[in-house]
Amino acid sequence: MSTVLVSGGFDNIHSRHVRFLEEAAKWGEVHVALWSDASFVAIEGRQPRFPERERSYLLQSLRFVKQVTLVDGKIDPDAVPEISGIRAPAWAVSEEHDSSRKREHAQAHGIPYRVIQNASLGGFPAPPLTPPDFKSTRKRVVVTGCFDWFHSGHVRFFEEASTRGDLYVVVGHDANIRLLKGEGHPMFSQAERLYMVQSVRYVHQAMISSGHGWLDAEPEIELVKPHLYVVNEDGDKPEKQEFCAAKRIEYIVLKRTPKEGLPRRESTLLRAR
Repeated sequence: MSTVLVSGGFDNIHSRHVRFLEEAAKWGEVHVALWSDASFVAIEGRQPRFPERERSYLLQSLRFVKQVTLVDGKIDPDAVPEISGIRAPAWAVSEEHDSSRKREHAQAHGIPYRVIQNASLGGFPAPPLTPPDFKSTRKRVVVTGCFDWFHSGHVRFFEEASTRGDLYVVVGHDANIRLLKGEGHPMFSQAERLYMVQSVRYVHQAMISSGHGWLDAEPEIELVKPHLYVVNEDGDKPEKQEFCAAKRIEYIVLKRTPKEGLPRRESTLLRAR
């Protein structure tokens, strides 16, 4: 399969970044040339909000990304970085980052040049819900939450939960998030939050909750019939424990431990920055 190279800092990864990578993946396997912290500073004139290791971890967690390579040293943002083992790939850029210099560089080096138009990045595509395969020998694992600001802590939670079986994520609907957390929540719509969660490669399927309160995911849990319900320490609630005991669902509480070498992230703290 052909390789599609994209290059950039990818600081504070949000849905537009992910939509861009999804569109790029339609042309081939996406290889991200990620600017190191030093290169980011040289190009952008500021420190990245998130360090290179964390940005790389987030990108590699996306199902649309095949590989991430950290590029360091002097980088020309209008040229394809030299990466060992990658020869004359297609080069994908967003419409706002398209430039005559990039086009000239691509033409001079015989590199196919693709511009992803802003018009193609609208909306948040969601795959259709499919019923669980109850004949499968793999366990079904459910997690629930708001997932309002996509960060490395969410990815690590999904990564850990997915080691126990096929991971189903129930994303809280907007009205219930406001009910539980107050006005100003959520920051992002349920469609956008669902899209970001479903984009993570550790997630088997994501869906929007349809209930209310701390057990807003009850209808979806009844649909999935999970073997395990996994929560983190913040999400551990008596209502959930009692529900799982009544339904004979194994209830597991994970510690909020970040990926090795990464800082601990919480959406509440990120909102305040």
